[in-house]
Amino acid sequence: MKEKNSFYDSAKWREKKGRILRRDGYQCQISKRFGRAVPAELVHHIFPLKEFPEYALENWNLISLSWKEHNKLHDRQTDELTEQGRQLLLRTARKNNIAVPDKYMAPIKRKHTNGRPHTI
Repeated sequence: MKEKNSFYDSAKWREKKGRILRRDGYQCQISKRFGRAVPAELVHHIFPLKEFPEYALENWNLISLSWKEHNKLHDRQTDELTEQGRQLLLRTARKNNIAVPDKYMAPIKRKHTNGRPHTI
């Protein structure tokens, strides 16, 4: 079972989450990018909270999403970013002039059905 992070129970987070949802018009921003109006169900940390707690409450690091789109950004088995999550992180870093650790620079590799590594 996943460990609960007390950060998400804090008043600071609840207030910030409300502000981000209002900023984004309560719409999933990834769906909106593709012309679809889908209600937002959560606020996502583009730079993962576990690795980048210093960006936890930065507006540029937060985006309103539906669960469907959010689940495309994380591998639910490993809790690591997927290629889509990595691409969003890199776009956000470029836009905000944020340095990105090397581990996010290379394309993410995953095992192909034949067992050989496959670069996305």
